[in-house]
Amino acid sequence: MKILITGGAGFIGSHLAETLLERGEEVFIIDDLSTGSIANIIHLKDNPRFHYTIDTIMNQAVMAELIDQCDYIVHLAAAVGVKLIVESPVNTIETNIYGTEIVLQLANKKKKKVIIASTSEVYGKNEEVPFKEDADMVLGPTTKGRWSYACSKAIDEFLALAYYKEKKLPVVIARLFNTVGPRQTGRYGMVVPTFVQQALRGHPITVYGDGAQTRSFTHVKDVVRALIGIATNAAAIGQVFNIGNNKEISIEALARLIREKARSASEIVYIPYDKAYEEGFEDMRRRVPDITKIQRLTGFVPEVGIEEIIDSVIDYYKR
Repeated sequence: MKILITGGAGFIGSHLAETLLERGEEVFIIDDLSTGSIANIIHLKDNPRFHYTIDTIMNQAVMAELIDQCDYIVHLAAAVGVKLIVESPVNTIETNIYGTEIVLQLANKKKKKVIIASTSEVYGKNEEVPFKEDADMVLGPTTKGRWSYACSKAIDEFLALAYYKEKKLPVVIARLFNTVGPRQTGRYGMVVPTFVQQALRGHPITVYGDGAQTRSFTHVKDVVRALIGIATNAAAIGQVFNIGNNKEISIEALARLIREKARSASEIVYIPYDKAYEEGFEDMRRRVPDITKIQRLTGFVPEVGIEEIIDSVIDYYKR
């Protein structure tokens, strides 16, 4: 198989490329390096089945050529991270909506399967956890920039499913919950690498809000396994799947566990959301997936627990 990964030099994209190459596939990636890094794929460059293009997915001529060569596309390229989203809302909306529109338009010409990476953010402030794929979206007002990301990814989903229903384009939606592991950067507000780097340096570990909000964390290797599972299963076409771990932990407990595992003496400090992001910033209290649907189709079960996840990130940053 020949697979195109948009955002392939990013955290998840580089791990996906690595695993596909190990399976004997031929991998093409495109990345503009806005949040990805050559360092993530440097170890793959000598593989004759690995091909990389440094360019934006907005370059339609380049994208058309890449899509023509491939059997299916995993569309990961997006503006990600709460900090980046709050600071660059125009880029977030344009990249996430226009970029996806280009991928779908070009894929539709040759009816190439597209796996769209969406996000648990689309559930917004819905309090009925664990979240099921058919749950309501409860988003905040348009005056709160934080919700632009969720809205842009929801539009991506609507557009992809419209292509499936109206034009018979084979698409699959993967709603990713908090994904962590080696190579993830803390630059854009990702909590685990941020806490790990703070703990290893002996800096204060900065918990935003009261720390009682909970999240569920999934190791990138588990996420990659799930993505390949739905990409290669014909029964997944036209459907939406949660990909995540259904074990939750509070952010305060996460900070304490990371401090313990890093053998750090760092102080844990609490910073109000208004100071961390923007005035009136809103967050969701719990974010936990129901993964029954993907389990039934592919047998997917997360294999890496939170302690092993933290150990892998600590080891990565120590190296």
